Amino acid sequence: MPEDKIEIENVASPGRTTRVDRTKYLAMRKALLAVLPDRPPGLKVADAKQALLPHLPDELFPQGETAGWWLKAVQLDLEAKGVIRRAPDKPVQLYLQRKR
Repeated sequence: MPEDKIEIENVASPGRTTRVDRTKYLAMRKALLAVLPDRPPGLKVADAKQALLPHLPDELFPQGETAGWWLKAVQLDLEAKGVIRRAPDKPVQLYLQRKR
C-alpha cells in the first residue's frame, strides 16, 4: 500500500476497509481527539465539527472544506477501533473511550 494512503475501518461495516489519504486522516484524527471529552454524553457531531475546525491545517482543509466527510470517516474508524464511543441517546454524541 502506498505510504500516502491508510486503511480505515467502519463500525457500520465490520471487516470492510477503505483506503484514504493518510495526511488528511491523521490531521482530522488529531483534531477530533483534541476536542472530544473523555466522558459521556460527549459532544454532538455538529458541535465537535465546529470545535475541531480551528485545529485543522488550512492547506488541507481550506475554510473547513470537506471537513464533514473526513470527520465522519474518522469517527467511524475510531469507533470501530474502540478509541471513541457514542452516548446512547440521540442525536449522536461522541466521547473518548477511557483506557482500562
